[in-house]
Amino acid sequence: MSKAENRGLESLESEIEATRARLADTIDQLAYRASPKTIARREIASLKAVYVAPDGSPRTDNMLKTAGAVVGFVALMVVLRRVTR
Repeated sequence: MSKAENRGLESLESEIEATRARLADTIDQLAYRASPKTIARREIASLKAVYVAPDGSPRTDNMLKTAGAVVGFVALMVVLRRVTR
């Protein structure tokens, strides 16, 4: 083998190793993002963002909307139950 071919093989081998390292890193990132604990933490954070302002104060407007929806749903269920009996 000539020196040029040898350098070409070494270059190819180093590219393959770099690609493997990047692939391993990507797989690790995907495994982290897809883990149930990470998903749960992310969803809890997004839910907290709906009901708590960045300064830590409660967002009463969103709480009232949710409470109103729950009360409306319960009232609807009570009315439907009485109508069907």
